[in-house]
Amino acid sequence: MARRGSYAKGIAKREEILNTALDIVARVGYSRATVRELAQAVGLSQTGLLHYFGTKEQLFIEILRRRDEVDQEVLNGAATSGEAPLDLAETVTTLQRRNAQVPGLVQLYSRFSSEAAEAGHPAHEFFRDRYLSVRSGGAAVIREQQDAGSLPPDLDADRLAVIVFALVDGLQSQWMYDSEIDMADHLGYFWSLLGERATAEVRVTAPDAYPPTSTEARTKSTKRSA
Repeated sequence: MARRGSYAKGIAKREEILNTALDIVARVGYSRATVRELAQAVGLSQTGLLHYFGTKEQLFIEILRRRDEVDQEVLNGAATSGEAPLDLAETVTTLQRRNAQVPGLVQLYSRFSSEAAEAGHPAHEFFRDRYLSVRSGGAAVIREQQDAGSLPPDLDADRLAVIVFALVDGLQSQWMYDSEIDMADHLGYFWSLLGERATAEVRVTAPDAYPPTSTEARTKSTKRSA
């Protein structure tokens, strides 16, 4: 029983670290979010913090993974609350509107994804698998939209998925240099060129804070993980 209780506490602490780190990186950016600052925020030493992740690089990989989990929860909520599931245009537009609120996480993603292109980088497999997953999932949604008649049937779904996510990453890079660029608006324009019935507004409104930072929200997250 003692061992089980210790394990549960370890999971809860890890969840607290990730939620807190996600919030801090979102606000101050990757380059300014030091391990020391993250450790102090959750009442640990730097050694104590890294005990849960092994290395600084692995910590930031897990922060990115948590970011994806939070984004997926938002998309799942939109799909169940709306009259119809989100299509790919709505999905990427929703996420870009959220990203515009958290430049620190965009910076972390962009820096890590570029550095991890080398096979020996600790985040290489994470990004390789992530790109495979989003391309595959995006292509599947494109085919569904083609069957439904909302996208031209002669488009190559697999190649279009590659282009869509290349556009997302490219817009983020340009936006970091010029925050006046409306990433979601440019994505909507792109879809309009394809004949997609894109709407001016997405059904999901990004929250003011990212991620949920209240005690209640963290408790719910911990319970789900436990």
